[in-house]
Amino acid sequence: MVWIGGGAFTMGSDHHYPEERPSRRASVSGFWIDRAPVTNRQFAAFVAATGHRTMAETPPDAADYPGALPEMLVAASLVFAPPAGAIDPRGPSSQWWSFVPGADWRHPTGPDSTIEGLEDHPVVHVALADVEAYAAWAGLSLPNEVEWEFAARGGLESAEFAWGNALLVDGAHMANTWQGEFPHRNLALDGWERTSPVGSFPANGYGLVDMIGNVWEWTADWWSTPGAMRGSCCGASLQDKVKASADPGDAARIARKVLKGGSHLCAPNYCRRYRPAARHAHPIDTSTSHVGFRCVRRP
Repeated sequence: MVWIGGGAFTMGSDHHYPEERPSRRASVSGFWIDRAPVTNRQFAAFVAATGHRTMAETPPDAADYPGALPEMLVAASLVFAPPAGAIDPRGPSSQWWSFVPGADWRHPTGPDSTIEGLEDHPVVHVALADVEAYAAWAGLSLPNEVEWEFAARGGLESAEFAWGNALLVDGAHMANTWQGEFPHRNLALDGWERTSPVGSFPANGYGLVDMIGNVWEWTADWWSTPGAMRGSCCGASLQDKVKASADPGDAARIARKVLKGGSHLCAPNYCRRYRPAARHAHPIDTSTSHVGFRCVRRP
């Protein structure tokens, strides 16, 4: 872990998405934070020690969803699946998210996939209950949004990115993001189409890696914003999908936490959230192929 000495900074942004406004002064006390997102290797050690089963590995209880289609009452998670051709990214995110039975942290793209060779990639397909269980086992906590954003900025006051004000530095990509037209054409100019090993890109000013891109990261804060958020890059709630199969007019309303940092799916034409100020609402019941986490320890 890396010690972050705390201090005051300008949080948020007045120049991007509405949910980041207004920019304001915030302060934070010192804390320790994981240098990198929790990896498959680390999460496997937790599972071996505790026997934990993630939400993605646990079928929904039929009693909670009377009338739901049987094929929806299975252990599953959301996996990014690029469409075959160009589509309007302003359309529903179901165009590129698939409800995949058998997808979980051990099988990131479906039951026939494996994390062999991906041990140092961020763990994905973890819902809030899973990351909280890991943190409790490790004697740690999830960062709140202020802590996370302060750490991500790396000491740069009001810079657009974690490394400065230009997306590229001397032509080099500084994070695992999407190059090309989302969601159908990923040029992978940064070398990766999906997740990358933690530390594949330069650290920020505090020595932290992958604060931007690679995977979105859970925080401890409940989502709140003055206005409704437009455009979902993270997919609908899994429980929404199960409930809707029972009664399409009565999708579940699931509480949401704040995600930070963007992911390898953030693209200039769709989700410009590869910035410290960016934030996103994510259902607490839902795991996906591009959401992970890191932990903090407070004195």
